[in-house]
Amino acid sequence: MDDLRLIIGRSNPGLGEDVARHLGHKPTDVLLKNFADGEIRVQILENIRGKDVFIIASTQPPADNFLELLLLLDAAKRASARRVTAVIPYFGYARQERKDRPRVPISAKLVSNLIVASGADRVLTMDLHSPAIQGFFDVPTDHLISDLEFEMFVNTQMPHIAGRDMVIVSPDIGGVKRVEHLAQSLGASMAIVYKKRDEPNKSEAMDIIGEVEGKVAVIRDDIVDTAGTLVAAAKMLKERGARSIVALATHPLLSPPAVERILASEIDMMAVSNTLPIRKEARDKLMPEKLKVVSVAALFAAAIKCIHLEKSLSVLFKSREQLL
Repeated sequence: MDDLRLIIGRSNPGLGEDVARHLGHKPTDVLLKNFADGEIRVQILENIRGKDVFIIASTQPPADNFLELLLLLDAAKRASARRVTAVIPYFGYARQERKDRPRVPISAKLVSNLIVASGADRVLTMDLHSPAIQGFFDVPTDHLISDLEFEMFVNTQMPHIAGRDMVIVSPDIGGVKRVEHLAQSLGASMAIVYKKRDEPNKSEAMDIIGEVEGKVAVIRDDIVDTAGTLVAAAKMLKERGARSIVALATHPLLSPPAVERILASEIDMMAVSNTLPIRKEARDKLMPEKLKVVSVAALFAAAIKCIHLEKSLSVLFKSREQLL
């Protein structure tokens, strides 16, 4: 893999460095600074002509993270890289992926267009808010699923709980497909929290479909932002007789007042991936007792290796043993 190059943005350097360690590959030197007015300055400090370049950058707010990715893509393309892959562990601006009311943008499509226009030849991401967003990119797009890592977490952290004593819960009807694989792998039953959402970041839990009484309820979601949905679902599950509640969420935005809500909630333990860096408030108040971090670095490293060697990624959806 002599012609593979890794470029790590500032949005999530911890994950990028972990991926590099799993690959046994030193990241490419890059200058990433801001001018006095805040404008982003980018320069790739090594020759990447003819190389297979992977740029690792999540696009969570502020918008500077997204703009930095675009500038890195443009710089790599203008430096004559053979192929440039945008590795986006958390794909921001994905929650407006359709025109569901008058006079709104389709943000996910606009952002996808900008990434491709900036020079991405390929995209690698994880747990999109809607899988259909893959079709918004006019370049090959690989969509990783974090279930294998969370399945391993459940098996190691809760080995005493048999599948029949566990119920995997979708916090809304739209997430049913997300919980199916995990429920099958763990031999657990499924439940759905039916809710009504009147506006973003505000939802009202309405009812539960499925049996949860006396079981360990494992809520599976893709994004935890202000944690309103998660906490409301946990409260209703407890009222319906769940004996303990665990939450699994891929992308830990944890915007205020998420930390306070989780601390005061019925959630006994919460696990998130490292697609995003954990906010300082969450680290200080939730870790390590209530909040656990599950690394997805090995999964991204394995996917990068498969792409670089022109191998199929399908095996990464079937067995954790195939990871690096």
